[in-house]
Amino acid sequence: MGTFSAWHWILVAIVVLLLFGRGKISEFMGDAAKGIKAFKKGLAEEDKPETPPVVPASTIDHQPAAAPSAPPVTPAPAPSATTSEQAPASAPKVG
Repeated sequence: MGTFSAWHWILVAIVVLLLFGRGKISEFMGDAAKGIKAFKKGLAEEDKPETPPVVPASTIDHQPAAAPSAPPVTPAPAPSATTSEQAPASAPKVG
């Protein structure tokens, strides 16, 4: 009982071809290749450093925003000269 000879491997290959057919084996190999490619792509994407998403610059509006309309402010009237009636009484001097 030694290792398998070339005739044994040929017989196994014939049995496998009879069981699965040539189309099934090629389909299986194609699916396996797609899986390997997807796996490699996934590994490559993990290695890339994450870059922040590029946000487009917003435009600047050069026109000032409309200010809410407020009633115009009128200046207060200037105080008039004080009269003797309005002047405070001065305290008598003690002396």
